Amino acid sequence: MAVPATEVGSADRVPFVTGPCPAGAEEEEEDGDEELLGAGGARTWTPQEKLLHEARLKAKAKRRLRRTSSRDSARESLSEGAEPGPEPGSPKGRAHDRRSRMGKGRGLPKKGGAGGKGVWGAPGVVYGYQEPDARDPNYDEAAQGDTVYATVVPELEEGELEKNVQPMVLEYFEHGDTSEVVELLRGLNLGSRRHAVPSLAVALALEGKASHRELTSRLLSDLVGHVVTPEDIAWAFDKMLRDLPDLILDTPEAPQMLGQFIARAVADHALPLDFLERYKGRVDCEHARAALDRAAVLLRIKRDVNRLDNVWGVGGGQRPVKHLVKEMNLLLREYLLSGEVSEAEHCLRELEVPHFHHELVYEAVVMVLEGSGEGPVAMMVALLKVLWETGLVTLDQMNRGFQRVYEELGDISLDVPLAHGLLERLVELCFDRGIITKALRDACPARGRKRFVSEGDGGRVKQ
Repeated sequence: MAVPATEVGSADRVPFVTGPCPAGAEEEEEDGDEELLGAGGARTWTPQEKLLHEARLKAKAKRRLRRTSSRDSARESLSEGAEPGPEPGSPKGRAHDRRSRMGKGRGLPKKGGAGGKGVWGAPGVVYGYQEPDARDPNYDEAAQGDTVYATVVPELEEGELEKNVQPMVLEYFEHGDTSEVVELLRGLNLGSRRHAVPSLAVALALEGKASHRELTSRLLSDLVGHVVTPEDIAWAFDKMLRDLPDLILDTPEAPQMLGQFIARAVADHALPLDFLERYKGRVDCEHARAALDRAAVLLRIKRDVNRLDNVWGVGGGQRPVKHLVKEMNLLLREYLLSGEVSEAEHCLRELEVPHFHHELVYEAVVMVLEGSGEGPVAMMVALLKVLWETGLVTLDQMNRGFQRVYEELGDISLDVPLAHGLLERLVELCFDRGIITKALRDACPARGRKRFVSEGDGGRVKQ
């Protein structure tokens, strides 16, 4: 049956509504579609009719999809025991509906139910183990099990390194314990400035005594493998060879001493064996050549490199007692010949045996008792006074030296009959000059008095 053109035009002007409609209205639309098809089967559609028909079909499909999804969600909530929600088509239900109100999408949950706040993924998905990220804002260090804390020490600057290492080396010269220095250096982050430690220790030893240089050589040997490497020590000696013109200003013997340091380091395997070979024909500074020649001569003379252990001589406390006694006796004899108190004081300091200075006091007193004339007595008193005033000989060492003479005075008197008189006069002079105490003067043994009866004296007792 043909539809009048006026009806089609009027239908085309009716506004199209895509919102939900009652079920009865939907059934009426379906009946209307069937009427549009007509009883005669297929017919020719006008463009307006075709557009209207397609719009109706799309709206009907959307309504069915919304109705089906609302029924499924309500059924699931009822099966879980939850209270039934509002009707899908009611205004209250639409207020909490997260689906698009523009008619877009299929009405399914976002990301398949795997998205949203507080969601750990889609249901049934099993995730593997992931390493915790320390940069994650939710990273909890205490929840990671055994936690290891490490102290980060910044690398020392050049000025800070000298400020920290120099007191260590100076203190090491006093106690001589290399293990303590190694532990202290391990606590510092030396970084790329490890070579500065050997050069600083050698520079301080050049200005010190022979015992300090011996201790420095031992320190270099013990630092290898723990704090520095042989190449670090080689770098330090290379720098000192370049700085020799400046070192000579303070230490004129620096080239010879540095050569001895190099030879000792090679013997102790603190320096590579080819260290001297690296400088053949490449040194222009005469001071550096003198140092390298000194090291080469020492290594060439000593067939057994272990003998270089005594390149600095034997330290004060390590010398045999007989050798120290001989040195002090020679020191006093040279003083009696020259009369130079300062030279005697310098030689005594060079021996580096402050615990053995009582031997000097003992030898000086015995030398006065065995000598003759007033000259030795006055000179020894002057020497003891200077040593006492400078603090080189302490009160304990002075008392011990005189007490040893008191104890051995009987044996000395066998060789020197006048020893008692000479000792009493020396003690009085020392007390008058303030060298010894009153208690030490009173402890001086008195002259022995013997009673005997001589033949032919009539029985008179002689005193």
